[in-house]
Amino acid sequence: MRSPNGALLLRNVRLRTSSEPVEVLVKNGQITQIGKNLTSSYPGVDGMGGIMVPGLVDPHIHLDAVLTEGFPAPNRSGTLIEGIERWSQRKPYLTEQDIIDRAEEAIRWHMGHGVLHIRSHVDVCDPNLTALRALIAVREKVRPWVTLELVAFPQDGVFCFPNGPELMEEAMRLGADVVGGIPHYEWTREDGIRNVEFAFDLALKYQKPIDIHCDETDDEHSRFLETVANLCRRYNLAGRVTASHTTAMGSYNDAYAFKLIRILAQSGVQIIANPLDNIVLQGRFDTYPKRRGMTRVKELMAAGVTVAAGHDSIMDPWYPLGVGSQLFVAAMLAHVGQLTGSEELHEAFNSVTDYAARVMNLPHYGVRVGDLANLAIFPVPSIVDALRLLPRPTWVISHGTVVAKTPPEETTVQWDGEFQSVTYLRPRQNLGLLDAHE
Repeated sequence: MRSPNGALLLRNVRLRTSSEPVEVLVKNGQITQIGKNLTSSYPGVDGMGGIMVPGLVDPHIHLDAVLTEGFPAPNRSGTLIEGIERWSQRKPYLTEQDIIDRAEEAIRWHMGHGVLHIRSHVDVCDPNLTALRALIAVREKVRPWVTLELVAFPQDGVFCFPNGPELMEEAMRLGADVVGGIPHYEWTREDGIRNVEFAFDLALKYQKPIDIHCDETDDEHSRFLETVANLCRRYNLAGRVTASHTTAMGSYNDAYAFKLIRILAQSGVQIIANPLDNIVLQGRFDTYPKRRGMTRVKELMAAGVTVAAGHDSIMDPWYPLGVGSQLFVAAMLAHVGQLTGSEELHEAFNSVTDYAARVMNLPHYGVRVGDLANLAIFPVPSIVDALRLLPRPTWVISHGTVVAKTPPEETTVQWDGEFQSVTYLRPRQNLGLLDAHE
């Protein structure tokens, strides 16, 4: 939905900075006006008082593996190691068309939940680079609607996999957007450090950002993140280096953890937590007390480190659930990270919006005049209600065009012999104060 001159009027929407509904005028894919009683000569949509936010961001998922759960065999233990084994068994069945079909389906699920920006890791431990070739095709196909970045990800290691360095190099030549790594999966600590150094060398050569699966283990001796931070500082790459998972930080002693958090803040390394997968994959060797399987989200945020949150998996060998909802990811982060204070809930929401956009270095991201019109309107009046109710957006707008819509749910229950309409919304105290948070 868009007029011939590229204009669209969004009526009766709330912004995070105000509790009063406003109107937003979009022209040629950009926000041009925000106010009240704007011209009505353009086609429009009625936000019905719902909150409008920039399109959500999923900064960490594996689109080559989505929707593969159960074939050729299920992950019966639910562990990370068995998940990797099951994925290795699935690889011989991969074809480019198979990957394209599944990835496009998962992207449509994302769009239906208001996600318009995605960073996908792609397994390049394959002599034919089948998954990368397929997802490069998907990236070009969805470009008009969705920003898709591809990370060259050495799932089975770089130095413990045949021709690992050469495959990573070829992946960058083919067109991967980001250099990945997995140092804790190498056979020795020395090769793990080489894994990190190799990623930095490759990123500098091709002038690309870095996103490394780092210390995704409960082993308190897995400490490759300090190497990532040191190289980020040495090469002055603040804001271009991301470490994903970093779950070992939950097992470090406090003295080391606080030292590490300090150097992360000084180096400018960004962190991506993946609460859906990590809360079920980590802590598997514990009886009780059982570790949460998460990095130190609250402490990292308090130190000024950018912390984003990713979906990681959708119905794959590591996580048999998921629908592409980044609201659910943020809500899980709030629960597992104990981010339930009034301001902390907004930080949880930022992990799938502002902070995730910072990780992907998205230009003109936001809901201000001059920002790109990539937007989602949720049928609730506040961010807190969005995290509580996890609704799908009524409207999703990409580059000024409506790309997804979901009618608001109507619910009735039988109470005392009669069917009565139910709403899960109640007036919130200090609504304007809560939602003025940026």
